[in-house]
Amino acid sequence: MSILMSPVAVNPASLPAPSGYSHGTLAGTTLHLGGQTATDAEMKIVPGGIVEQFRQSFSNVLTTLREAGGVPEDLVSITIYLTDIPDYQAHGREIGKVWRELAGPVYPAMAGIGCTALWQPEAVIEIVGVAVIPEDRLVTPIQK
Repeated sequence: MSILMSPVAVNPASLPAPSGYSHGTLAGTTLHLGGQTATDAEMKIVPGGIVEQFRQSFSNVLTTLREAGGVPEDLVSITIYLTDIPDYQAHGREIGKVWRELAGPVYPAMAGIGCTALWQPEAVIEIVGVAVIPEDRLVTPIQK
């Protein structure tokens, strides 16, 4: 199999249809995972606090990763943007439990960055990532 050289959008059908962005961009075996807030299928932020929003945001990231044949172990970097760092810190154990439930005991390089606001006013978290998917599992989306 030859490695894809031109970037290709990765947009899972189970996530809201993107407009003006892609959920992911695959370049070779590297998948750049676009920022995911806690949007559900109707593009609404899930109710609840930081733990519920972390679960939805990270699930959205993993959905895009799986669409390209990836698994959590393929994540090499995660950046978490937060509107309230103390809230995230206060719920760190619960968030860690959600991480292990969704990804297992795999921890890539990570950063948490405080910001004043996110695209949706009710969003308190946005997650961006990078994964390197082995060629034997790589799934290249068909472009329309």
